[in-house]
Amino acid sequence: MGTVNIKILDSTLREGEQTPGVYFDSHIKLAIAEKLNEIGIDIIETGHPAVSEEIYSTVKMLAGQGYNSIIGAHARSIKKDIELALECGVGFLGIFYCVSDERLSSVFKTDLSSAISQITSSIEFAKNKNPDLLVRYTPEDTVRSNYENVITAASAAVKAGADIISVADTTGYMVPGTSRSMYDYISKLRDDFASQNLEPQIAVHCHNDRGLALANALDAYRAGVNIIDASVLGLGERAGIVDLAQLLAVLSVDYDQNHWHLDKLPEIYQLVSNYSQIPIPVNYPVSGKNAFTHCAGVHTHAASVNPMHYESLSPHLFGRERHFALDHMSGLASLRFALQQIGMDNIEKELEIEILNHIKIIGQRGRIVDISELPHIVETSKHYKRGSK
Repeated sequence: MGTVNIKILDSTLREGEQTPGVYFDSHIKLAIAEKLNEIGIDIIETGHPAVSEEIYSTVKMLAGQGYNSIIGAHARSIKKDIELALECGVGFLGIFYCVSDERLSSVFKTDLSSAISQITSSIEFAKNKNPDLLVRYTPEDTVRSNYENVITAASAAVKAGADIISVADTTGYMVPGTSRSMYDYISKLRDDFASQNLEPQIAVHCHNDRGLALANALDAYRAGVNIIDASVLGLGERAGIVDLAQLLAVLSVDYDQNHWHLDKLPEIYQLVSNYSQIPIPVNYPVSGKNAFTHCAGVHTHAASVNPMHYESLSPHLFGRERHFALDHMSGLASLRFALQQIGMDNIEKELEIEILNHIKIIGQRGRIVDISELPHIVETSKHYKRGSK
């Protein structure tokens, strides 16, 4: 089914800081938010103001920047948390409270009725303070909670004024095509809201514990959700959440959702990687160093003729360039492409073979030949070739 103009909520500054060891200084958060706004992200979740004065100040600063993106904050279903968020001037507020029977009894020492009362009073308080505020209610660990508890609490939240209900796969529990299908879950939830004449926006927050966050998010998209949460590099608790670049790539190329500036993705990935001190995995789709690099001789020859032989995504869409690696797997096509790049493409075939052999020897040591060293390899190969005569 899918959703027209799906919205993206980026949580790099909130969920991302729940990655062990990751913390962004205020000026870096500003830089990240600016890039997200340039990309065209709909909602930027900037933090939980009640956690610290620094987060409070930063959320307030970001809310005052006048971005096209809506600036959002996170809050427990507690009046103090909500007041602090509203003081920051945010346009979006995410309120959360768990409704699983086990956690209600063992952690919160309460029952479902009391929990719903706290949830609805929190939403009403926020809406009374700012009627234009977008309010999201999230039943923590939604998909593993008793479904009747979820629909009862979520329906009460909508009636109290919540604009968005978020389905949180907090532990990466869902698996497409099984009894734990996100598509089925979202479909049922939408039907149950409709039967009560309720039409909240539905969001989905998928964790990646099984490596299925993106698959589950796309399942949710097909079932008609309005908002999908993601983060740069998929940062977040444990194995993180949906990776922003991968999500935007699929939505743009495969589902015709073409309203983001994808060519700005490399800048924000480098920025977040630098200041989170988490390297971009070289084999990461879209953002990884090797994502658009061809290696094996058969691949490089075909790709040099027509890149679509071995690409289903164009690197230029994402502000990237196509590369051919020079190592032990290289063939003459890779070498000729590289020689052309450095303006040395008028070399006789016998010397090309000598250069290629030199490159293969280096590659067998586990190293890729950098384009900057290629002219020196050419000169060295000329020397070896003369010496062999």
